[in-house]
Amino acid sequence: MKPPYDIVIIGAGIVGLATAQKYLSQHPGKRLLVLDKEDRLAAHQTGRNSGVIHSGIYYKPGSLKATNCRDGYHQLVAFCQKHDIPHEICGKLIVATREDELPRLEALHQRAQANGLENVTRLSSEQIADYEPHATGIAALRVPQTGIVDYHALCRALAQEITAAGGTIQLQTRLLEIVESNDQLVLETSQGTIPAKQLCTCAGLHSDRLARQTDPEISLRIIPFRGEYYELTPEAQHLVKHLIYPVPDPAFPFLGVHFTRMTSGGIEAGPNAVLALAREGYTWSDINLRDLLDTFAWPGFWTLAKRHWRMGSDEIVRSLSKKAFAHALQRLIPEIQESDLHTAPSGVRAQACHSDGSLLDDFHFEQHRRILHVCNAPSPAATAALSIADSIVEQMQK
Repeated sequence: MKPPYDIVIIGAGIVGLATAQKYLSQHPGKRLLVLDKEDRLAAHQTGRNSGVIHSGIYYKPGSLKATNCRDGYHQLVAFCQKHDIPHEICGKLIVATREDELPRLEALHQRAQANGLENVTRLSSEQIADYEPHATGIAALRVPQTGIVDYHALCRALAQEITAAGGTIQLQTRLLEIVESNDQLVLETSQGTIPAKQLCTCAGLHSDRLARQTDPEISLRIIPFRGEYYELTPEAQHLVKHLIYPVPDPAFPFLGVHFTRMTSGGIEAGPNAVLALAREGYTWSDINLRDLLDTFAWPGFWTLAKRHWRMGSDEIVRSLSKKAFAHALQRLIPEIQESDLHTAPSGVRAQACHSDGSLLDDFHFEQHRRILHVCNAPSPAATAALSIADSIVEQMQK
């Protein structure tokens, strides 16, 4: 058997790649291997998100999301500048369209201040048009720190730094089993046996399954939620200048359908949030019986479904009806018509759920001797990835 790798990282999404890059920058000369079961980088959550650089306005002050988003934001922008990665700090509007949303809008303004955001301003209904002439609302917040980025290009740049520092990225290799011994780990993969001194799993949609290999009693499961997008036709793209979001409902873990300008020049609208019938289920026809059984056998899912059945039903209607989706978008831009939308690629969010039905609202890690599992890394994990990687590398050193 070959000498063991100093560290093996499972997952070639942005968190896994950022961790590998940070590890090698702090430990030059170490043997590092990144494994991924797909044939390309960033195949799932990273490569299918909306490409937003988040400011941190939504997150509870002092939480891992808030602190890592703030630090990761600055690191990400600096990395993009260094590598000429397409990005723009263009700002966004969070628009209230009903009176009952105004207290939540004010709470977001206070949270922005608590999280260290600068120059977040309250806009009147008339001032909204100064930034988004076709948007409508009774008040809004302008968040100048929000931006857009090409996460595919960012991952390619991370991969180049990893290989330049002597690391190896091996695709089309699935981790099958983790065997622990006193002095090292033995990883059984689809391409053979790999010895390692340490292991970090950044497996996203499959993170709980790898964590259960070392802790069968772990009290969470990944529930996959598909987010479906539309793209505005070229004739309708003038309706959106930058990014336009609704005021989120704090009882629901998703931000609601919104508009995002992409670095490629188009405008995305969405996503909704419906239960995916497979962990990599990007359409209603993608069904995986093992994944469904995992979801339905988890008592927390049924508690969650009972708690949010009404909102979940609305999301399904928007999934099945383009007209209903367009109607939701018209709250922000009344001129939007059903004919202005054409289907864009969807994504699936890996949402960790406790057995009592509560959703994990923060990043969550599980450590087991030589192994660290990233069990929950939802949005803003892409924005925060370089900061999360710092925390992972520090934890692995302990």
